[in-house]
This record gives sequence, C-alpha cells and structure tokens, in this order.
Amino acid sequence: MREKEIEERLRKAVKQAGGKAYKFISPGNAGVPDRLVVMPGGRIGFVELKAPGRSPTPLQRARMRELESLGCCVRSLDGPGKIPEAIAAICRPGVGLHLGKQEGEA
Repeated sequence: MREKEIEERLRKAVKQAGGKAYKFISPGNAGVPDRLVVMPGGRIGFVELKAPGRSPTPLQRARMRELESLGCCVRSLDGPGKIPEAIAAICRPGVGLHLGKQEGEA
C-alpha cells in the first residue's frame, strides 16, 4: 500500500466521522505534517502519513514535537489500521504527540 492510498483512506474516514482532512502545505516550513484534521467540536490535529514500514524523518519529528509543545494532537500513520485511533485521539481533549512504534514495527 502506498502513502497516497493511506492518505485517501484517512480523508474518507475523517469525512465519515463528520470532519475535514485538509492537505497541509506551509511554504518555507519544511517537514510539517501532511494533513490538518478538523473534527466537530473544534478539535484539531495533525497527521503525518508514511508508506508502510517508513517513519518520519528527523525534521518531521522535530516539527511534530513543536506542534505538540503548543498543545496540538499529532499522529504519524504508516498504515490504515491506525486511522480510527488517530481520529479518536484528535477528538479527545488533552491528547498530544504519539511518536511510538509505527504499525508493522516489531
């Protein structure tokens, strides 16, 4: 499965849950997460998408930590299996960075 396919599944799942998953591009700020997810109730989070088995680059991890330090919910996904948890985390108050093992890692 390619990153683009995971991104499309995320977009569809967020839409089904009543939210929006905007493509996030910030000129002059390399390494920002791929999607800005906005859920009902004003819950906002960021999602970095990777191909299966891939992890965020050091720059991407740094950007994710910056956003988390501002109180944002940030998730990294390398497969569709983590999409429901990422959406749930964005909908929960007080949930921040999650840079643990990626789906498929031992």
